[in-house]
Amino acid sequence: MYAVTLLSNPADPTLTPATVEALRNAWGGGDAQWLDPDIAAEFMVAEVPGNRWDAWDSLQGMGIDLVVQPAEGRRKKMLLADMDSTMIQQECIDELAVVAGIGERVAEITARAMNGELDFEGALRERVGLLKGLDSGVIETVLAQRISFMPGGKVLLATMKANGAYAALVSGGFTAFTAHVAATLGFDENRANTLNIADGKLTGTVAEPILGREAKVQALKDITAKLGIAHDDVMAVGDGANDLGMLGLAGAGVALHAKPSVAAQCDIRINHGDLTALLYIQGYARPDFAE
Repeated sequence: MYAVTLLSNPADPTLTPATVEALRNAWGGGDAQWLDPDIAAEFMVAEVPGNRWDAWDSLQGMGIDLVVQPAEGRRKKMLLADMDSTMIQQECIDELAVVAGIGERVAEITARAMNGELDFEGALRERVGLLKGLDSGVIETVLAQRISFMPGGKVLLATMKANGAYAALVSGGFTAFTAHVAATLGFDENRANTLNIADGKLTGTVAEPILGREAKVQALKDITAKLGIAHDDVMAVGDGANDLGMLGLAGAGVALHAKPSVAAQCDIRINHGDLTALLYIQGYARPDFAE
């Protein structure tokens, strides 16, 4: 059996019973179950419908995400999450660059790297090089004044952990930020790159080896081996090209508000919902959430 989940943005719900019933009837699905009124509903089908992506495309115009996945095993034992533009709403290096007065230049490189147009490691070295000489105290300033969390992150972590899951944050960003984000949201561990600092200033270099696409894949392999669980037991979430390896290896790889070139390579695409979407697609209903 396959679970069909329809989702909308909790901040602007657009999911109606008529929409759910129309798709259920068209696909010959079982009874619809509302996971959260106006926000999320699901029903079961015997096989993946042939017009799945046509339906997905039409629902996108209505502000609704559509996910079809095997019903068995969809509640995961581990969350592996990217940080920038996934668990937080910004790209940390872009925010540092704004303070340094080179925001537009760095943001352009970031966007191209996340789209997969540039080699991630090379692009990171180039951007960090542009920050050379910046006072290291700016990191605390950015954390305090320029970083905001993606809606739904705290309840996602709390609910999965209350149900026995392990949570790891893996980022191509920096440990100075992942440590704060992980502690605030409740991740069990975090991995990221380290900005080199000397005499209170950024040196313009990052500690090697750089944590990029392959390191995220390795993190998934290492942590699942440590926990004694399968790759299929993992839900991974990210938005950039350097996340594609872990998204492909995980049992459920979620492209969250991802770049089009990234989303096109993933079966689970969340463009309208927030991070609570990752709970709904596992079959959690609103009363199951750990606030």
